[in-house]
Amino acid sequence: MSSPLRIGVLGLTHDHVWEHLRDVHTNPDTRLIAVADPHQALLGRAEAEFHCRPYRNAETMLNSEDLDAVYIFSDNAAGPELTEMATARRMHVLVEKPMAADLAGADRMVADARAANVRLLVNWPFAWWPQMQHALRLVRAGAIGNIWQVRYRAAHAGPRELGCSEYFCEWLYDPKRNGRGGAFMDYCCYGALLARTVLGMPSQVTGVARRLVKQDIDVEDNGLLVMTYPHAIAVSEGSWTQIGKLSAYLTTIYGTTGTLMLEPRVGGRLLLATEQQPDGATVEVPELPPHLASATAHFVHCIRTGEASLPMCDPNICRDTQAILEGGINAASTGVSVSL
Repeated sequence: MSSPLRIGVLGLTHDHVWEHLRDVHTNPDTRLIAVADPHQALLGRAEAEFHCRPYRNAETMLNSEDLDAVYIFSDNAAGPELTEMATARRMHVLVEKPMAADLAGADRMVADARAANVRLLVNWPFAWWPQMQHALRLVRAGAIGNIWQVRYRAAHAGPRELGCSEYFCEWLYDPKRNGRGGAFMDYCCYGALLARTVLGMPSQVTGVARRLVKQDIDVEDNGLLVMTYPHAIAVSEGSWTQIGKLSAYLTTIYGTTGTLMLEPRVGGRLLLATEQQPDGATVEVPELPPHLASATAHFVHCIRTGEASLPMCDPNICRDTQAILEGGINAASTGVSVSL
């Protein structure tokens, strides 16, 4: 039996990191060795909860520990530099979405991983929803015909209102560290990835980014990204001002013979509407095999087998997603659609 992968974590300021630390800590195929972050309070929490070694400096940790791979949960702008530091030491990398703050950073990360011959995967929380994976299988099998529209909406009342930590909010509201945006970068990225996965690269993108409600922040609180294809349209919405959960995190895929609608999170339903069942019916969703059920399990599986990752985690697809996002942000700032 293979020895557990020795994992280090670079950055603790993305609040998603804590569920992944628990996953690494409890997974028999991984060992959480060390974490690095400049904030002592975050290091103290990680050390107390997971009994790992804390470092204030990422390079010191990488030079001091014998690691197989790293997780990166920093701000978006720091991802490329941290990836370069890890891949230079032949370490595999799992980075939280959307992988970078801009396309140049994403390109740099893909190139560094390729040059070092190590795996680079991008974690997207909705990639591990069983109904999402099953819906994408149905789409690939032609179960709803030719796809003509994809729509995704991610929304809540705002990071602070949601209870995000001060460390997370500090960079989410910083347009340089987040990536020239707020809600647009944070949430429209999901729909961009979904569109890229289902439809490929769009020919043109249009973006709208506005501060509609929260006048006390330096970034937009609502964003809209429209991606145009020869025979399809994709729409991605992001909001930090929505009251309540109605329509939040809802996915809809429209085909010429049917419509799929996904409820959010693990346990959400997958609904299929057809001409025969126009009101929609619940589709039975099979249980995911272990290696497709979480980011850590999938990361380990891909490293050990050499198999391709889920498309949503593939660095090249995620790089294209970054290009779509950047085109949308450019379009939002100029008011002119951008051709890709």
